[in-house]
Amino acid sequence: MNITRENIDELNAVVKVDIEKSDYSDKVEKILSDYRKTASVPGFRKGHVPIGMVKKQYGKAVLVDEVNKLLQDALNKYLTEEKLDVLGHPLPKPQDNLDWDAEQLSFEFELGLAPEFSVDLSPKKAITHYTIIADDKMINEQVESIQKQYGKLVSQEEVSKDSEVTGVYSNEEKGIENRVTLTLDKFKGKATEKKFIGAKVGDVITLKTKGLYSDDHELMHALKVSHDEVHDLDIEVNFTISEINNRELADLDQDLFDKLFGKDVVKSVTELKEKIKEDAEKQFKQQADQKLLNDVTEYLVDSTKFELPAEFLQKWIQTSGEQPLDEVQAKEEYEKSEKGLRYQLIEGKLVGDNNIQVTMEDVTGHTKEMIKAQMAQFGQMNPSEEELDGIASRVLTNQEEVRRISEQIISQKLLSFYKENVKLKEKEVTYENFVKEVYGDK
Repeated sequence: MNITRENIDELNAVVKVDIEKSDYSDKVEKILSDYRKTASVPGFRKGHVPIGMVKKQYGKAVLVDEVNKLLQDALNKYLTEEKLDVLGHPLPKPQDNLDWDAEQLSFEFELGLAPEFSVDLSPKKAITHYTIIADDKMINEQVESIQKQYGKLVSQEEVSKDSEVTGVYSNEEKGIENRVTLTLDKFKGKATEKKFIGAKVGDVITLKTKGLYSDDHELMHALKVSHDEVHDLDIEVNFTISEINNRELADLDQDLFDKLFGKDVVKSVTELKEKIKEDAEKQFKQQADQKLLNDVTEYLVDSTKFELPAEFLQKWIQTSGEQPLDEVQAKEEYEKSEKGLRYQLIEGKLVGDNNIQVTMEDVTGHTKEMIKAQMAQFGQMNPSEEELDGIASRVLTNQEEVRRISEQIISQKLLSFYKENVKLKEKEVTYENFVKEVYGDK
């Protein structure tokens, strides 16, 4: 067997594999001989079928199978030994008139080669790294929300500004009839709120759907209609009141603290607010980190310039999926995935150049932390190490799960790397201001 490579350019190459008959003939003969021992052919006892008949029936299929195995092994070994960084997989060049009986078989494969490039971690304009804080306003709102959640409902004669109103939205023509409980602060306009103030059980309030809520999702939930139906919906609906309640706030006492956090974990309103702040800012940190990761990714993709073997990759996309694609479909798919591919190459270079590794110890530790967090959601706060080890072992028998967890760890390690090596600007903001600055004031 002989393998040679011709570099077409920096991003494309063709590998030629020449296979001699002697490379596979013995293996083919052995397989056919084994077939003969077990073949069941009418008119012949098992094991006594003429070898010529076996070769005629199975010879070509066995030959093709063995040659394909040889090719695959040879290519993999060649790519490894030559340390070729290829994109996708080698693509066989079409051969219409291959003579399988020839003394030598030659095959050619197209390769798409990964480009050489460098990564600049010093943007001209520093990337913002947010620290999001829970301010007094947010904490006080959260305390009140907890009091409402654990408070009790007291029936009212008529609707007031803070009432919880239960009733049915209806429109006979559109087939709408949905029972909901609402608070007046959810409506977009003050005019709607005024229609409810002073209303009593049994009253019917007519409302226009256009401008009733701030966004379509609220209206979809209220009327129980689909996304397609709610778009530009401009009709009148009736709301028939069936219950009016006021939610009496729960006392901020030890009984409530124990319900929320377990016995004696929190012992005062001050400690409650500190716990709310701590838990909120832990979640905010995840959001801020994700924002940083997104922004650094965007910068790296935009600033790191290199060519890709686009024509090769589009050919590869045509045959790599579950269903074959035509040229137009493959081009569209390539254009959609190009940005992701570029980041994968950049990420791979950063991981390799900076020796960022994931060990099995990392994977096991990360898995156990995930399990602890999940168990905590169900009130199991202190699982034993033995219990965690057992569950982690079962989880990690799934190779797909190991791959997914490894990717999460790489992402975390890259985030730490970016924090230490990318030019950043620290900015402390409240959550409200973070949302306005990042997503717009919606």
